[in-house]
Amino acid sequence: MTDKNVISSLCQKAIDMRSESYAPYSDFLVGSAVLLSDGTVYTGCNIENSAFGPSICAERTAIFKAVTEGRKDFVAIAIAGGKRDGELQYCAPCGVCRQVMREFCDSSFKICLAKSAEDYKEFTLGELLPESFGPDNLS
Repeated sequence: MTDKNVISSLCQKAIDMRSESYAPYSDFLVGSAVLLSDGTVYTGCNIENSAFGPSICAERTAIFKAVTEGRKDFVAIAIAGGKRDGELQYCAPCGVCRQVMREFCDSSFKICLAKSAEDYKEFTLGELLPESFGPDNLS
């Protein structure tokens, strides 16, 4: 399900979502695309707020869109970010986004940091959030 073509397509969707970002304060545009087990993709972008605290990252936007539709069977996410007029960077998820991923995904969940559809780094959630705290700690 997550062969190179699927991941490349997911990365491109994340890159495309940057155009929907609302980032007038940081000018740092981030897009994301999260893949579910049946091939469905939910997209997101960062949305800033002048009070800063109410802002939301692209990763959480995509994941929360899926969760609000009853979907939690996540396989992978692609993230693309960088300054509005700059080159794309390998844009890793912030700590809050990693913790949200941990809530809904297991340690094998794939996280792809995209500079382009072909140039990306791939990690697992376990690699980016080792020794994590999650729902199983509360059972």
